[in-house]
Amino acid sequence: MGRPSPPDTPARRRKQAAHARGLAAEDRAAAVLEAQGFRILARRLRTSAGELDLVARRDDLLVFCEVKLRRSLAEAAESLQLRQRRRIIAAAELFLADHPELAPLAMRFDAILLGRDGGAEHLEGAFELEG
Repeated sequence: MGRPSPPDTPARRRKQAAHARGLAAEDRAAAVLEAQGFRILARRLRTSAGELDLVARRDDLLVFCEVKLRRSLAEAAESLQLRQRRRIIAAAELFLADHPELAPLAMRFDAILLGRDGGAEHLEGAFELEG
């Protein structure tokens, strides 16, 4: 016999809704990359350093992509902080340690910004934009 389900509370419903929005946002972002000829190698990849939202490849280019969904594209752009970028870079290094065959590829850190109004923007080399 399994554990009983946690009680249905407003906080639990909010958490479930946020999780569903996150999955839908990652699906939208994956579709953006696939439309550009990328093949998705991993989604929501957990490492000891943190999570990689999407890892994609097109030819000799490997992209680690952070997905940001906010009310507007401007809010999404503002939400990628330095500490988070460092965590994503560390997670990418761990991914590459597990997949040494991908290490010779060119690599880039992108962000896909999504607005709740349906807007989407792919920032190629998003981490490099701020120097």
